[in-house]
Amino acid sequence: MPASSQASETGEMSGYPKIELLIGGTWRARQGSPVINPGNEAVIGHVPHATPDDLADAVTAAEQGFAVWRAMSPRHRQDIMLAAVRLLRERTEPIAHVMTLEQGKPIAQSRLEVQRAADMIEWDATEGRRLYGRVIPAESGMQLTVVREPIGIVAAFSPWNFPISAPARKVGGALAAGCAIILKSSEETPGSAMLLAKAFQDAGLPPGVLNLIFGDPAAISSFLIAHPSVRLVTFTGSIPVGKHLAALAGQHMKPAIMELGGHGPVIVCEDVDPDKVAALCAVTKSRNAGQVCVAPTRFFVHDAVYDRFVAAFTERATRIRLGDGLDPASDMGPLVNRRRLDAIDELVIDATRQGARLTAGGARAGNKGYFYPLTVLADVPDTARAMLEEPFGPVALIVRVQSVEEAIRRSNALPFALAAYAFTESARYVALISGKIECGNLAINHLTASFAETPFGGVKDSGYGREGGTEGLLCYTSAKLVSHKTDF
Repeated sequence: MPASSQASETGEMSGYPKIELLIGGTWRARQGSPVINPGNEAVIGHVPHATPDDLADAVTAAEQGFAVWRAMSPRHRQDIMLAAVRLLRERTEPIAHVMTLEQGKPIAQSRLEVQRAADMIEWDATEGRRLYGRVIPAESGMQLTVVREPIGIVAAFSPWNFPISAPARKVGGALAAGCAIILKSSEETPGSAMLLAKAFQDAGLPPGVLNLIFGDPAAISSFLIAHPSVRLVTFTGSIPVGKHLAALAGQHMKPAIMELGGHGPVIVCEDVDPDKVAALCAVTKSRNAGQVCVAPTRFFVHDAVYDRFVAAFTERATRIRLGDGLDPASDMGPLVNRRRLDAIDELVIDATRQGARLTAGGARAGNKGYFYPLTVLADVPDTARAMLEEPFGPVALIVRVQSVEEAIRRSNALPFALAAYAFTESARYVALISGKIECGNLAINHLTASFAETPFGGVKDSGYGREGGTEGLLCYTSAKLVSHKTDF
């Protein structure tokens, strides 16, 4: 059962900021919709919705900000970004508090997310000084030079599951490349994004370089993507919405970065300690209540260690402490809203009806807040909806396989291909899995899908383009060839 809430169940939540839009360096209040604490279903604040005039003003502000920002030296841009990083680190505790109030994750995970956001921006800031071009060898009398230029104004759409690190990826890449950005963050977790923007404002970022808006997603995306001044679209979220936005971008010949859903396969070979691997997988699966696009979800476990793995995973899952995110004793918080709660319940019911064996969890915990325990399903048939759709919640699906080849084949069977994982001590298996698995990010003998300095993104229906690393930074630039005939 979830721990009792530490906050009031009525009225505005103490410690939650007044949410406003940031346009051209000025904060704007607007009417909007409530922000709900998923731990107790209390209204903790209100998120403003941008009007059509606000959207137009945001583009104008971004045009002006871009002209100033791109003209700055990379060193100057770096200094401002690093100042924002220092502020984020100094403000970790209040930001983490707000994040837990609005998203529900345990406070320790919120603190780590703030630090991760700072790390991402720090890396982008320094890498922005190394956006080198190249000189191409040419015939006598001809100089061929390729330069990387900021692509322009970026329309960025970030999700609710990582309220500050997801926006940070986009803001860091855009600003390091010399772009201006209009960030449309989630209406369910607006406070974290606002505090991110505040850190940049306090660090001396010129007005209009970073604009923050909330509101009707369809209206905002239609306006921004169609606007001729917007030159790049970046979106993190579900596959259906991503395909829709990618189609809109295509209609207007806008490049896009699409970081979409996944259904993380985990291949567990017969040569590993199943108890050790299962415990690690259970803890990782519980993080953010499983609401992670790269969460380990489909566990393809070799027959030789299958029963021990299921038993160990189940045992560890039952020890995950479910409760209010502000309670330091909580290992896992609530789902973000009632829709996610109902969706997870439907997937579990469907799987058990089709023959899956429920070994842990399986029903809502309590009657207040959106709490659902870590749920373990063994012997899950391929026809279960949870095997075909991204669960995006605390559901682990364990399947018996007879070989690593079978595990690879079943891992690749879905159109999702974001992150994948494998556990083995065999060099042959590592080579086989590395060469055959379809994904954007593969982790072997650990469960971290990306780092600040590495590219992140998927293939197939999980998207295209990259965030993070040198590869991600290049997505915020355009390549220009300058050919100069010197003996004219």
